[in-house]
Amino acid sequence: MKISYKLKDKFDFVVFFSVTVLLIIGLVSIYSATYNHPTAKGNLNKQIFFIMISFLELFVVFLLPARTFRIMALPSYLFSLLLLIMVLFFGNTIYGAKSWMSIGSFGFQPSEFGKIGLIFFLSYWLTNTKIDINNLKDLFFTVLIGLVPIFLILLEPDMGTAIVFAGISLVMIFWSGLDLFGLFVVLSPGIILFASLFGTIPFLIALLMVIIALFYFKQNLFISGAVFVINLATGFIFDFLLKILKPHQVSRLLSFVDPASDPLGSGYNAMQAKVAMGSGGLFGKGFLQGNQTQLRFIPEQWTDFIYCVVGEEFGFIGSILILAIFLVLFLRLLNLTSLARDKFSKLTVVGILTLLFIHFSINIGMNLGITPVIGLPLPFISYGGSSLIANMFLIGVVLNIYRNRKHNI
Repeated sequence: MKISYKLKDKFDFVVFFSVTVLLIIGLVSIYSATYNHPTAKGNLNKQIFFIMISFLELFVVFLLPARTFRIMALPSYLFSLLLLIMVLFFGNTIYGAKSWMSIGSFGFQPSEFGKIGLIFFLSYWLTNTKIDINNLKDLFFTVLIGLVPIFLILLEPDMGTAIVFAGISLVMIFWSGLDLFGLFVVLSPGIILFASLFGTIPFLIALLMVIIALFYFKQNLFISGAVFVINLATGFIFDFLLKILKPHQVSRLLSFVDPASDPLGSGYNAMQAKVAMGSGGLFGKGFLQGNQTQLRFIPEQWTDFIYCVVGEEFGFIGSILILAIFLVLFLRLLNLTSLARDKFSKLTVVGILTLLFIHFSINIGMNLGITPVIGLPLPFISYGGSSLIANMFLIGVVLNIYRNRKHNI
């Protein structure tokens, strides 16, 4: 009994088993999605290999000394920036984005490992006692930490991954103690940019709301003017983004505003995914019995649209099961933010939770047709070695923090 209690005290079985169940669901879904696809049947064996490697990685990370992640914060961030620069020159273009690099027969996305570097370095930077996050100068340099990789990723261009980096940065900065005005300064340009997507009138309305907010906060004229200029410039940046984005990415954004504008082109996957989800009913059509899945209506359904495989073949029950498991995982991670003794560990868990939640919410939204199709996989379920290895590394970090939660780093 004592041995069992000691093991439970050192190892978070809730996180471990939640992830393991999601991996099993992923293997079943990948098998179904590739069953009638002659060129993709080998993906299941590849995913099994990646899972074996990632479990080994997880336990190695779990056993590392507690201070390891703080020590590797700056090197991992700088190395990730180097990789993001290298991929622009030596990367492979896949689906219109130059975001892949190859080492022999192994291909990987540097941006997946860049997320690890960003989380570690932001955690390290925000725990620096000399940093006052509510000082505009310190806030500027903190935001810059996130903006540098975001800029490099937009050059690929990969809008979906850039959104993930932005979300991680915003949530970690806010969690570190950012006040309401600081949150407004960071968040308002994103709102302006989003409003610009829907035309001039929404942009002007959003800009008017910014002006009203500036009067409410009653900052000095210089600060208010600077914030207004930044927001105004952000609205015009939208035209620049449209120019650097690939045509298929622009089409995806326009299809999000009006899904029926291109039903056989950019809106095709989203519409077929909704058909698959809706046709599953309560209990689904049965394993390997889904029409959309087995007749290959959705290209490469084992990646971004794997959730609709579950929805069609296992119905509402199967879909809710996945949501429930993710909810357990997210709540457990949220609980760990209060259990961890030091601020670095707390912020690292917050960053990991944010990363997984953004991928989860956008991917599920893509399958339901409520978010743009921006190419984000469903963690632990979608096929893909880079994302799985990166995510399992971060789960290893979570388990390590749980093991050392009673000790100051």
